Amino acid sequence: MLRTGRPRLLDVKTRLGAQAFLVSTALATFTGCSMADDKNSNPPLSAGTSTSREAVETTKKVSSELYDLIGIKGEASNSGAGVTECGNKDPDKYFQIFHPWSFTPASVDQLDGVMERLKEELPKHGWKVVEYGPNTSKNKSMQLTADNDKKKHSVKITHFAKGKTPSLNLMVVSGCYQVPDGEKVDRF
Repeated sequence: MLRTGRPRLLDVKTRLGAQAFLVSTALATFTGCSMADDKNSNPPLSAGTSTSREAVETTKKVSSELYDLIGIKGEASNSGAGVTECGNKDPDKYFQIFHPWSFTPASVDQLDGVMERLKEELPKHGWKVVEYGPNTSKNKSMQLTADNDKKKHSVKITHFAKGKTPSLNLMVVSGCYQVPDGEKVDRF
């Protein structure tokens, strides 16, 4: 379980990072992040061995599954996934994948109750909701953070209900991958 005193992959107190900001304003870098292997370490939980490109495909599949769980008609942004460092681990051998995207419903009223429904549905699909409630923004937007031990991914979902175009913003982040022997981390 991720909640046994170990830090989570997504910390509620994330901060925007320069690399992430270039991809999308919804991106965040993760300080002291995450799904740690033990209580005394800060590196994220191991997600196994993979190339950067293969890991991106895995993370996009997780995002696609989350899209399906939203369960309403709408449009997802076509934002790409990125590669970032993995805590204090060797950046030439270890990396994480982040995939920010947003969802805009076909009709604004379709988002009514979506966060509550996701809070109930995610655990049925292997996710553990570790935080749920309004964030600290002026609008007190609803946020949900969930971890999936089996998939080695975490997601933070924010419901922007107020404003011109209500939407959901999602940040999907993998655990820490190691590149295969003889390979290098491909950063993009």
